[in-house]
Amino acid sequence: MKEFNLKEFVNKQVEKIKEIVGSERALIAVSGGVDSTTCAVLAHRAMRENLLCVMLDDAFMREGEPERVSQVLSQSPLNLPVRIVNVKERFLSELRGLRDAEEKRKAFRETFYKTLSETAEKEGCRFLVQGTIYADVVETTGGIKTQHNVLSQIGINSIKRYGFLVIEPLATLYKGQVREVARYLGIPSEISERQPFPGPGLSVRVVGEIKTDKLEALKKATTITEETVAQHRPDQYFATILDNIDKRQHPRCKPIQETVSRLLNVPSKHILVRVFQDRATGLKGGERCYGEVAAVKVQAANGSILQPSVNVLVELQSKIVVENPSVTRVLYTIHETPQKQPYVVAVRAVQTQDFLTARVAKLPWTTLTETAQKILAACPNVSSVYYDVTPKPPATIEME
Repeated sequence: MKEFNLKEFVNKQVEKIKEIVGSERALIAVSGGVDSTTCAVLAHRAMRENLLCVMLDDAFMREGEPERVSQVLSQSPLNLPVRIVNVKERFLSELRGLRDAEEKRKAFRETFYKTLSETAEKEGCRFLVQGTIYADVVETTGGIKTQHNVLSQIGINSIKRYGFLVIEPLATLYKGQVREVARYLGIPSEISERQPFPGPGLSVRVVGEIKTDKLEALKKATTITEETVAQHRPDQYFATILDNIDKRQHPRCKPIQETVSRLLNVPSKHILVRVFQDRATGLKGGERCYGEVAAVKVQAANGSILQPSVNVLVELQSKIVVENPSVTRVLYTIHETPQKQPYVVAVRAVQTQDFLTARVAKLPWTTLTETAQKILAACPNVSSVYYDVTPKPPATIEME
C-alpha cells in the first residue's frame, strides 16, 4: 500500500480548490470538528478572503460550543473568518414530532442544506466546501445510515437542488488520515485529536422524539460524560437519551433473563430485563437495520447492582443478540434512582481504527459509577444510567 504523503496531499488539494473555484467565493460550514476544520484550513490556503466560514447554531451542539469553537477557529494560529448563524428555532421546528432515526437525519440534512443554500445565495457563493470523509460515503452508500453530508454519491445534484457545487477534499481519507493532515497543517490538538461528533449533532443522540427538556438533559449528560471518561482515552465517548417507556411483558424479556442468569450464575429473581419502546440502528449482514434495545439490571445478594467486567458484559451481549435476533443493542444498568422519571441515559465509549467497526471500551466501574451518579444529580428527569455494551457490529456507534 502506498505511503500517505501529507505534503503531496495538501498541495494537491489546495491546487485543486484553486482550479475549481478560481477567483470566486466559497462557503464552508464549520463545527469545530477535525474534518470541517481541516477542510476550512485547506480552502483558506487556496482562497484566503474569498472563503466564508459559517457555524450553524442549530440547537444540537454541546453546552457553550458555538462560542467556544468560534473563538478557537478565529484566533491564531488558524485565523479563519467565522460567522455564527443562529438557526435553533428553524431546526427544532423542522424536526419536531419525528421519532424515526432516518426521518430525523433526512430532515436535518434538508434543513442544513437549505440554510446553507440561502446563505450562499445571499453571499454570492457558488461553491460549498465540506469535510465528507470516506467512512461517511461508505456508510451512506452501503445503507448503514444516512450521513447528512453525502449528496452526489447517492444521486443528489447539489447544483440543481441547492444552487452550489460541493467540493470534498477529504472524501478519500479515513479519520486517522484526516488527523494526520490536521497535525501537518498545524491545527491545535484540541481540534486535531477531538473525538468525532455527528453532523446532525445531539439530534441523533436523542433517541425517539426530540423534546426541549429531553435535549437539555442530554446536553448536561454529555458534558459530564466527556469530563469523566476522557481520562481513559476511548476513540469516541458520549451520552444518549431515551424515553423511559418499555414494552410491557415483552416476549423477549424472559429468554434474555434466562441467558443472563445462566452466564452470570445469578438467580432469575435478581435480574430485571427491559425492552424499550424506541428502537436503535444496528448492522446485520453488512446492512443497516432497526432493532430493539434491551436493558439488563442484575442485583447482587446485598441489593447493590452487580458489577461484572466489561469483557463479561460484552460476552453477555453477544449471547443475547445471537439468541434474540430482534435485539441489536444491549445496555447494562450502572446506577438508578428509586423513583421513575421520564428519561434514561446510556453512556457509550468505543475503541476503533476506522469507525466502520468498533469495540466497547473497558471503562472501570469507578468511572462508570461516578459518571452515572453525576448525571442523575444534574438531570432530575433521568432515573437510570446504563452502559452500552454493544460493539459495532451488531450496533452502529451512534444509536441512530
